[in-house]
Amino acid sequence: MDRRIEDYALIGDEQTAALVGRDGSIDWLCVPRFDSAACFARLLGDEDHGHWRIAPKDATTCARRAYRPDTLVLDTEWETPEGTVRVTDLMPQRDRAPDVVRIVEGVSGRVTVHSTLRIRFDYGSVVPWMRRSGGSRVAVAGPDSVWLRSEPPVRTWGEDFGTHSEFTVAEGERVAFVLTWHPSHEPRPPLLDPYRALRSSVTDWRRWTARCTYRGPYRDAVVRSLITLKALTYAPTGGIVAAATSSLPEELGGVRNWDYRFCWLRDSTLTLGALLSAGYHQEAEAWRDWLVRAVAGDPADLQIMYGLAGERRLPEFELPWLPGFVGSAPVRVGNGAVAQLQLDVYGEVMDSLSLSRTAGLSTKPHMWAIQRSLMKFLEQIWRRPDEGLWEVRGGRRNFVHSKVLVWVAADRAVRTLEEHPELEGEPEGWRALRDEVHREVCEKGFDAERNTFTQYYGSRELDAALLLIPRFGFLPPDDPRVIGTVDAIREGLGHGGFVRRYDTDAIGVDGMPGGEGVFLACSFWLADALHMTGRTDEARELFARLVGLVNDVGLLSEEYEPELGRLLGNFPQAFSHIGLVNTALTLFGTDEAG
Repeated sequence: MDRRIEDYALIGDEQTAALVGRDGSIDWLCVPRFDSAACFARLLGDEDHGHWRIAPKDATTCARRAYRPDTLVLDTEWETPEGTVRVTDLMPQRDRAPDVVRIVEGVSGRVTVHSTLRIRFDYGSVVPWMRRSGGSRVAVAGPDSVWLRSEPPVRTWGEDFGTHSEFTVAEGERVAFVLTWHPSHEPRPPLLDPYRALRSSVTDWRRWTARCTYRGPYRDAVVRSLITLKALTYAPTGGIVAAATSSLPEELGGVRNWDYRFCWLRDSTLTLGALLSAGYHQEAEAWRDWLVRAVAGDPADLQIMYGLAGERRLPEFELPWLPGFVGSAPVRVGNGAVAQLQLDVYGEVMDSLSLSRTAGLSTKPHMWAIQRSLMKFLEQIWRRPDEGLWEVRGGRRNFVHSKVLVWVAADRAVRTLEEHPELEGEPEGWRALRDEVHREVCEKGFDAERNTFTQYYGSRELDAALLLIPRFGFLPPDDPRVIGTVDAIREGLGHGGFVRRYDTDAIGVDGMPGGEGVFLACSFWLADALHMTGRTDEARELFARLVGLVNDVGLLSEEYEPELGRLLGNFPQAFSHIGLVNTALTLFGTDEAG
């Protein structure tokens, strides 16, 4: 079967997540956290790298599937000559250990179903020892153990080191499987009632989605995006991972394969805005608190990304035994971009904390002290070239977007003091910095001949991140330079009606071979910019086409390839879903009638 990224659906418990394919196979699961090693890695390899498939015997792909409304509970239905069967997949909110629950239910007729479980720890490289224990099957290797409890009998046989079961369900009958991970040195985890877990999960998710305040058009897509953001949240800390996966390719067969199971500061303002505007203040405050903890310390050590709990060391290495998704190698774990200098993160942090104050989130006693320290350091280093928002590996440059975000940092610092004069600060120095950066960007980062801002000082290249200039308030939306930039990006970076981040063929900038698809977050930014510059009808038409790219269960990846009609990049991608939410709120936030 030709696997596609859009073939997958997400289940999760707000500490980790799994991807379930149309063929009934869970092909990706990292335990116990998003960034842990995978015990199912077929997504990036083959069946012997770990997976768990439940499907009717001899069937290849499901007839239909959908999430139960307003939940992360997935129903997959299969039609066979003998009848119809439904498989319900979920990961309930955990007590101590992560559980995967799979419930098989007869809908009509009498159907024979097959379950094949191959557990392979450490991204498919370690075959565990299997044994029986009190009616369960236990897989153990080193620090990891997985317990399988099932109502039908299971057996292990053959050279595939798999656990198999075959059973028949008639209309109205149900059969449940529960897979639980826990540290191998600890005693057996408590048994989970799968049917009670299903009822609780449905109730909990619907109670959560009922808090959404958005009532405009495309509400289902907005709610699904918010559920996805909630599912990508690491509940113990409030951090939100960029995606649940590593190394899904930005170009099929290419080398642009990165690990996105970490938390990026570049996402902070847009994430915070989406959560606040949709009515999720508790989640917004948890994300803000994660941000404050992560950036605390010496401003010189500020990173562009952190681990789920704020970890700083995220070393990048390759897994040579995995061939990659449809042969896209190398497969990488960790992310070397963590060591890059990106000046924009200072602006993102300052903007996020400013937004949190404006929104009325509770303040932390040390929050302003951290901001003052960041500003003092930024004043010393802002003239340096950096790697920029897109983490290029072709060397540092004076990226225009980075300098605009320096302006944002100074502007938000000044505004905070104007709104809270009781705080200590350097208002005159920060105003001078704001003015100086603005002058420099307009002089060195603007191509007057073409009436557009450029990717970096002195270049003729474009950068879709510059679509954010009016959103940040660097220039008003009706400024001719803003309108010219929007038009230049739409013309120069447009592809198939959407937008690429930048030109990957530009000599020396990118530092990587090959290309990539259109970047979905940037395409949402284009819709925002079109609306802000008075072209709302065009913005809404673009938004409708973007929503049309979601897969059958409402999920988006990082990128899309118009010619192939395929999603690309890590999946599901928080940045894309944040873009969907924010653009819906921008375009329709006051359109309650729908």
